Amino acid sequence: MDQLPTLEALLGKLAEIDASDLHLKVGSPPAYRIDGQLHFSELPKVRPEDTTEWAEKLMDDKSRGIFEEEGEVDFGYGTPSLGRFRVNIYRQRGSIALVVRAVVAGSKGFVELGLPEAVGRACREGRGLVIVSGPSGSGKTTTLNAMIDEINSNRRVSVVTLEDPIEMLHRDKMAIVSQREVGVDTSNFPDGLRRILRQDPDVIMVSELRNAETIEAALYAAETGHLVLSAMYTGNATETIARLIEVFEPHRHHQMRLRFGRNLKAVVSQRLVAAADGSGRIPAVEVLTDTDRTFDYIMDPELTGRLEEVMTEGAYYGMKTFDQCLLQMFRDGALTFEEALNNASHPTDFRMAAQKTGLRTA
Repeated sequence: MDQLPTLEALLGKLAEIDASDLHLKVGSPPAYRIDGQLHFSELPKVRPEDTTEWAEKLMDDKSRGIFEEEGEVDFGYGTPSLGRFRVNIYRQRGSIALVVRAVVAGSKGFVELGLPEAVGRACREGRGLVIVSGPSGSGKTTTLNAMIDEINSNRRVSVVTLEDPIEMLHRDKMAIVSQREVGVDTSNFPDGLRRILRQDPDVIMVSELRNAETIEAALYAAETGHLVLSAMYTGNATETIARLIEVFEPHRHHQMRLRFGRNLKAVVSQRLVAAADGSGRIPAVEVLTDTDRTFDYIMDPELTGRLEEVMTEGAYYGMKTFDQCLLQMFRDGALTFEEALNNASHPTDFRMAAQKTGLRTA
C-alpha cells in the first residue's frame, strides 16, 4: 500500500505551492486550499491512525488537555525549518481531523493588496476604533496585518497585538511591535485588553471582537486615547454597526450608539473576488468613515439600516460601497463582468450601472 508522506513533508508542500491551508481528514487524501479553492492531492487517503499520530505530534500538554476536554483546539506551531502555522484539531464522525494554516512572516503592503487610501488614512489616526469586517477567508487578517506593517514602517509608536493565534510575524521597524497570543501570553481577550492598557501602547490590534465583553474593552481603549484595530465576522459596514449595538442589552443601546458614533473611525468590509487575469483573488472593499452624517445615522435606529446611502454619497471622505468598488474594478479590467455581478450587493442595480459605462457586459 502506498504510504503518505511525513507531516513535515506535507507542511513543506503547503509552503512550496503557496497554499493557505492544509486539510487532513480521514477518508480523503490531503487537500490544499489555493486561491480560495480546495484541491485534493494525488496521495493516498488519510487513515484514522494518521491523523491521531499527527495530532499527537503537534499538540503540547496544554493543547492536548483542551482537546481532551472540549473535542477541539486551536494553537500555534512552528519549527525553524518550516516556519509557523496555525493549527485546528477537531473530531468528526469519531475520528480526528486537522486544518493547518501557514503563518506568513511579515505582511503584504497596501499597494500589493489593492487597498484604498482610506485604509492608509485610518493607520494615521491617533485614537479611535477601526474595524475590518468580512466572512471567513475574506482576508481580514491580511488587511489588519498590512495596517500594522504600515504603522510599524511610518510611526514611532508602541503597538501591542492580542491574537488567537498569531498568524503573521512583525519585526520592529520604526515602531515597537509586541505580539501576544491568547492562551499563551494572556488568558483571554477581555483580560488581555485590560492589561494592555498598562503596557504603554499607542496602537492596539485585537484579532477579533467576538463578544460584548471584548467589544466594550476595545471601545474603552479607544475612548482613552488609543488607536484600536480589530476584525468582525460581518458581511458589510451596515451589518457591522448593527452587530456592535445589538450585542448589548436593549437598555444600553442608546449609550452604545453614542459611544460608537464618537469613537468609530472606519469600517473596512471586504470580499475576495477572482482577478480577471487568473492570477488569484483580490479584495473588493467597502469603506465607511466617520463624518457628521455617519454619526447621525448611527445614533438614529431608523437610519442605521440605511448607512449604505452615506457610503454611496461619501466619495469625498473616502467612502464607497461594495457595488461602487466592483464597478470601478470592472471598468479597470481587474474583474470580469460575471465575477463583479456575482459579488454585487444589488445585482439588478449593478447590471444597469455597468451597462451605462458602455463596456461590454454580455
